Amino acid sequence: MNIESSERDLVIVGGGPAGLAAALAAKKQGIDDILIIERNDELGGILNQCIHNGFGIHIFGEELTGPEYAERYVRLVKEQNIDCLTGTMVLEMNAERELVAVGPDCGLLRIRAKAVILAMGCRERTRPAINIPGDRPAGVFTAGTIQQLINLEGYLPGRTALILGSGDIGLIMARRLTLEGVKVQGVVEIMSYPGGLNRNIAQCLRDFDIPLHLSHTVVRIHGKQRVEGATVAPVDARRAPIMEKSFFVPCDTIVLSVGLIPENELSRMAGVRLSSTTSGAYVDENLQTSVDGVFACGNVLHVHDVVDFVTRESEKAGRSAARFIKHGLVRCDLPVRPGKNVRYVVPHVVSGNADVEFFLRASRPMAPATLKIHPDLREVRQRIVKPSEMISVRLPADLIATARSQGEIRFELEERESTR
Repeated sequence: MNIESSERDLVIVGGGPAGLAAALAAKKQGIDDILIIERNDELGGILNQCIHNGFGIHIFGEELTGPEYAERYVRLVKEQNIDCLTGTMVLEMNAERELVAVGPDCGLLRIRAKAVILAMGCRERTRPAINIPGDRPAGVFTAGTIQQLINLEGYLPGRTALILGSGDIGLIMARRLTLEGVKVQGVVEIMSYPGGLNRNIAQCLRDFDIPLHLSHTVVRIHGKQRVEGATVAPVDARRAPIMEKSFFVPCDTIVLSVGLIPENELSRMAGVRLSSTTSGAYVDENLQTSVDGVFACGNVLHVHDVVDFVTRESEKAGRSAARFIKHGLVRCDLPVRPGKNVRYVVPHVVSGNADVEFFLRASRPMAPATLKIHPDLREVRQRIVKPSEMISVRLPADLIATARSQGEIRFELEERESTR
């Protein structure tokens, strides 16, 4: 089989908000030979089906819907004449930055790139990933699938729904289903705290009187041909169901909003080191992975709450890739580690030669709390911290450099007594 070959300065895998922002940032740095490869038929990624507002507050200073936010970046990419291949899937990638892609316009294509930015986003966890007992009737969907069915294709998935998991997409679809006339019986969350943003709890559940059952889970799905209901049970401190307190909820639709998994199959192929906590790449302050010239940004690196933060992070990846193409980058060697009550910190390694913005998540809710950055670099008071809401903090280069004698930077969260 004939495989067409080409060489590019920069290849970006993914044409969602991360890939678009990275491409524009690299273009501003003087990189003209850029190719965006997107497997969907249109650029914009997941934003195309997110028709609710709340996007763009940080970047544009106004509330936009997902398609409006995406359209602004798609228009800029077209104005800059950046090459895009849509409907095209990257099948392979190796550590030498060689990619194999296939699509209707390019056929089978082999590309060798000077730099690659991974911006593939993430996918949803499905029913098999969480092992819910019961038969396999029609009517079990992920929240993203429900979003696509209603917002893009105009299909109503059912008449009575129960939502498992309180992630942001699930909360938003609880509101959307209600507006479309579906009776939402409630949202069931196994943790003792909600997994979505506060504003979504308020705007999507409280405003529509949709009950939220914390420390509960679905222990069985009932129905043969079609979902007929679900058994819900409270859980104990170890998250084991208390079956004697279980109850039946009638419904014809189960919506799963139980987490997102970064799409890192290509990363593994190329030998990129992955974090066991985020399932994303292990990156330095330039967002470069363990493979030279391969960068990662957006939800493929770690799951973000707000698309504006994806854009800001991806712009940095684009600038870093441009520097690598022009001059190369020096490897960083000062590790950054999560400490007490911190689930993860990104980036994972820094140099002390540049200012760095760190992103981290708490492992449990605390209010109020103090973020301590060791060795005695800084303390930041937080009114409230939640695992669902990312924390960002910027440290100047000179402060980072002082940690070199200790061999690491460590982030910890401590709950402090309320002054009320």
